Amino acid sequence: MKNHFSVISKLSLAAAIALTLNACKEQPKTAEKAALKTTEIKDENAAIVYVNSDSLLNNYTYFKEIKAKFEGKSKKAQDDLKAKGTAFQREVAAYQQGAASLSADQRAATEQRLARKQQELQGYQQNAGAALQNEEGIENEKLYNKVAEYLKKYAKTKGYKMVLTYSKSNSAILFADESLDVTKEVIKGLNEEYKSSK
Repeated sequence: MKNHFSVISKLSLAAAIALTLNACKEQPKTAEKAALKTTEIKDENAAIVYVNSDSLLNNYTYFKEIKAKFEGKSKKAQDDLKAKGTAFQREVAAYQQGAASLSADQRAATEQRLARKQQELQGYQQNAGAALQNEEGIENEKLYNKVAEYLKKYAKTKGYKMVLTYSKSNSAILFADESLDVTKEVIKGLNEEYKSSK
């Protein structure tokens, strides 16, 4: 459960890397090119731009909200599991202290009951982890769809043919001119779109 957000980050990064947009099959018309501001396209011939996925995830409000939500759920599940484990350990300790005064049948029955409780505790832990992972998968899908849909519209509006991503931890891009970095614009647009959808 501790690394559940690395899954979100990895999936988001993989989704962004795999996101190759072919927004338009035709080149923008000359009049449309002239209408685009140079601040919007720093290099008019640039049909490929990139986004820093680390910055995107750290600054995208939706991602920050779901990250906080899952951190809270994970902590609650860990605390609940810890409380159940502590109660079970107390029960085992109490049995061990009083075992000498119990009959053989009573010891056998208590040991069977404690073994069942231990299995139930392990099952609870697995089920809680699986439920959290399943919910996280659903949120990853929503996150991917939000970013992909936004980037499709963004690329089409700007006349980009491809949006790449890079991350310091997992990058296929070793160098790219900073004039092709559209991260800040994308983050701003994603956050505005998310804010208006609330």
